[in-house]
Amino acid sequence: MISFAFRKLFVWILNPHLTSPLFFLLEPPMGHWGESNYTFCSGSLLRQLPQWRKEKRTYAREMVVVGGSWERSGDSDGQYYASTASYHERDDTFPGRNNYAAGEDTRTNFTDHLYSALQQKSIYTYRDDERIKKGKRISDELLGSIEDSKFYIIVFSRNYASSSWCLDELVKIMECHKTTIHTAYPVFYDVEPTEVRKQIGAVGEAFAKHEKEEGAGKWREALKEAANLAGWELKKTDDGHEAKLIKRIVEEISLELRSINFSVDEKLVGIETRINEITSSLGTGSDDVRMIGIWGIGGGGKTTLARAVFNKIYFEFECKSFIENVREVSKASLSGLKLLQKQVLSHVLNDQCINISSIYEGKNMMKKMMRNRKVLLVLDDVDHIDQLEALAGDLNWFKPGSRIIITTRDKQVLVAHRLKLIHTVNLLSNKEAICLFSRYAFGKEIPIQEYEELSGQVVCYAAGLPLTIKVLGSFLCGKNKSEWIDALERLKTIPLNETLKILELSYIGLEEDYKEIFLHVACILKGELKGYAIQVLESCGFHAKNGLRVLEQKSLIIIDDNYDDERVSMHDHFEEMGKNIVRRSHPDMPNKHSRLWDSKEIEDILANDLGTEATRCIKFHKGGLDPETIMKGLRKMKELRFLDVALRDFYSIQETNNELMPNFLNALGFLCCNWKSNETPYFPNALQYLRWDEYCFRYLPKTFQANELVSLEIAESDIIQLWEGRERKVLDKLRFLDLSYSMLKTFDLGLTPNLERLTLKGCSHLGALYMPVECVKLRYLKLDGSKLRTLDLGLAPNLELLDLYDCYNLVELHAPNGFLNLKYLNLRGSKLKTLDLRLAPNLETLFLFSCNDLVELHMPRRCLNLRSLLLNNSKLKTLNIGLTPNLEVLSLTSCYDLEELHMSDACQKLTSLFISRSKLRTLNLGLSPNITALHLQECGDLVELHIPRICLNLRSIVLYNSKLRTLDLTLTPNLKSLYLPNCFHLEQLHASIGWLKNVVDLELNGCLGFTSFSFHIKNHNSGRGNESLEVRIAARLHFTLERCPFHPDNKLPKFEFACFRKEELPSLTRNLEKLISMGSCACTKLETFSRSICGLQR
Repeated sequence: MISFAFRKLFVWILNPHLTSPLFFLLEPPMGHWGESNYTFCSGSLLRQLPQWRKEKRTYAREMVVVGGSWERSGDSDGQYYASTASYHERDDTFPGRNNYAAGEDTRTNFTDHLYSALQQKSIYTYRDDERIKKGKRISDELLGSIEDSKFYIIVFSRNYASSSWCLDELVKIMECHKTTIHTAYPVFYDVEPTEVRKQIGAVGEAFAKHEKEEGAGKWREALKEAANLAGWELKKTDDGHEAKLIKRIVEEISLELRSINFSVDEKLVGIETRINEITSSLGTGSDDVRMIGIWGIGGGGKTTLARAVFNKIYFEFECKSFIENVREVSKASLSGLKLLQKQVLSHVLNDQCINISSIYEGKNMMKKMMRNRKVLLVLDDVDHIDQLEALAGDLNWFKPGSRIIITTRDKQVLVAHRLKLIHTVNLLSNKEAICLFSRYAFGKEIPIQEYEELSGQVVCYAAGLPLTIKVLGSFLCGKNKSEWIDALERLKTIPLNETLKILELSYIGLEEDYKEIFLHVACILKGELKGYAIQVLESCGFHAKNGLRVLEQKSLIIIDDNYDDERVSMHDHFEEMGKNIVRRSHPDMPNKHSRLWDSKEIEDILANDLGTEATRCIKFHKGGLDPETIMKGLRKMKELRFLDVALRDFYSIQETNNELMPNFLNALGFLCCNWKSNETPYFPNALQYLRWDEYCFRYLPKTFQANELVSLEIAESDIIQLWEGRERKVLDKLRFLDLSYSMLKTFDLGLTPNLERLTLKGCSHLGALYMPVECVKLRYLKLDGSKLRTLDLGLAPNLELLDLYDCYNLVELHAPNGFLNLKYLNLRGSKLKTLDLRLAPNLETLFLFSCNDLVELHMPRRCLNLRSLLLNNSKLKTLNIGLTPNLEVLSLTSCYDLEELHMSDACQKLTSLFISRSKLRTLNLGLSPNITALHLQECGDLVELHIPRICLNLRSIVLYNSKLRTLDLTLTPNLKSLYLPNCFHLEQLHASIGWLKNVVDLELNGCLGFTSFSFHIKNHNSGRGNESLEVRIAARLHFTLERCPFHPDNKLPKFEFACFRKEELPSLTRNLEKLISMGSCACTKLETFSRSICGLQR
């Protein structure tokens, strides 16, 4: 909620040729800045003042809310972090008047220019049109109006002092100025300050006629005090240019007004950080034109945030306009967009008489008028690209330095308008929500002690939505605990209407198919994996990918990537709203709802045979009904499209009972579950999606035609084949099939010619997969854990994923046409001896774990997308991985026979290389600058390791039991872990100066031949370099420095050093002391070792 308290700006101007003063009461608009409707009452200020002063107190009591400030509320888009701009002062603000008092010969000079400039800055100037006779004393009413003003601008001219009327007002102004709530500014138009201060020159001549008057003394004092104030002297300001002086005056007053009119509402939280984020992106100091979007959920505070930013920065612009409710106004009538265009132009031009005949004309006028003005424009609640094209069509419409802020619930509108800066409005954190709620409910920042738990429940229900928090806080304020508890119980069944009205605006604007997708998500798909949601929606005939994208952009759903896989989620209030939409047509008759998700309602409908054709979707996951009752209850649901059943509760009850039943009863229960009853199994023929976990029947029902079935998921079931006996129903529309962990023995793909995904995971009885027809749409095939011995995929040319994990009997894999589209291949545990992948150029992941019989592997010559190659326990002797520039992980562990490894010279993205128990003699890392881990364990034949290029990211090297004699680490400056155990032949280790300070783990156990530890050191005094530190054979030393005792401020990580020596270890303490050399130690840089440390010699 934004509100303002404005004070009159009393401008006192006197033409040098007149003796009566001209004055202006200047006032910013009451209410919101940039508001379109203001009422101006014409007539004499003097005639209206008495009546106004009589009505003043009543008027103020109606408007004042905080500390005497004038306040106006009305933010429908959440009010959680707007700032109430309030000046804590008595209620002495003028209501709107339009009064003008000026001589005819002054209307076109300094007076009018100043008036126009103040108006353009939205500082509304009120003038009296009625001439005041020369020399007439100021009235009591007008003196009272001076008291009601905040600022005074006194314009001193040559004839100023000739008017006792002017002088009386000056005395009153100076009296008010001495208080803290009034400020006066002098303007020396055609006189100097000294003339006014001392009443000499032209001012002295004008004042001379008052010398003998009673008020002469106080008039002289007032002139002196005013002349001593900081102000402006025309001839010394900008070379005497009146226009420049007026600009300075207006800018100064604008800054002063802003400083008193903008403050943070104590009820609202989280505003400052959010404002700063937006203002930082706006970059008001630069001269480019910027449009930024503020996008978020309804009721999340977009309008409030935009208004707060607007009020913080408006003074930096020549013109400003805040256009509220763009969506509502543009759709209210055919002329809606024209009205909005007129509103913008009226604000920018300060002209209420603008006429626009068409939207096209309005665009042209805006292009023409905006180019010459530095504008701040806010377009609030935009929901269509047409609105932006009519109101802010292009950046070139605006003068450099202009800023346009657009708020919307639909991100696509911003994307389509090519906005580069889009800010998402984050909902309140739990801490912020508690604080906001407490301010509305208790008038303080924390809950009252007895209400802490209940407050937490309210905040949990609101789920960070500011609008809900404010409404509930206001509603519960002053109520007792029993009323709180009752209100919370009510919310469980009856949603908060004020919130739903605002949220539903986003739903109402959707096209019909998007509405259906939204209801699917709200009722049955919230929290599901995105891929699964797409499968379900596509099965039901929707364009799922585009639909979910539209809902996300309209802030109706969230694609949550906080998990390993993306999930479809939505705010709890949107879920509540969607379910309410489904229920409200028949609130007391759930059997007539289109979607059913409540287990109790579903049980009641199925058990009592209350089904109707109105039901389209059922999700039944926690029911205790038996399968027979469910099948029977489905018979009247002829139009059922979606059925998702998981009878975990039923089976858990059966398992509990079975523990107490003899074996023959268990067997009887099993037979009953396999439909040895009088009830015939049944599924509605309209089904498009069918999922039934732990399906306890061996076949699909005979009566089920499945002509519309697109997705069938029957995992962990007793099914042995789709149809009983020799029946063969071809499922032409079936695209997704999952029979994982079933009793399936064979499967015929001829029954599913259009299948895209086939999942037979864990089908341990599966011995044959028939493919009598070409399966051109099959892209996903999971057969892991099967008994397949051979697999011919010649008729599945478009496979992208093939998973044969733990197919221990697999000896042959045929793909005569190759795997041109294959991206993922897992053959772990197979008995394949050869594998030809030369026609699989698009592989990304290749898993060949425990392929113990593999002796021959042919890789593509170019495999540009390969990122992971894991080949363990094979019998390969040579491996050529070809050109693999994007390879990240290469694992060749326990490849006992591997003698040759041919890698591309350029493995730019390789990060991890693991090789163990191989017969490799040499290894060249080539160009692998991003490698982080190099592990070569039990490579007993390795004699050469080449690191030809610098590896800045290499952190860990493990060389266990190699035959390396030298190891050059000069190109690994950031190494942290070095393990060289049992490298018995290692004699030399080369590293650059400072290398050891990064190492936190160094293991040289068993390096019996280690004779030199060489560091490249340059002594700047002696000029010597390449000094070496030598360790005698079989030396041993082990210590750890948690913190260096000699350099306690050193923040380097723990330093560990280890090597071995046969002789008795010297004292660890003595060795630590010996590490110090010339003020340096091992924790900072290792320049020298003392010759006495374990026999280390220089």
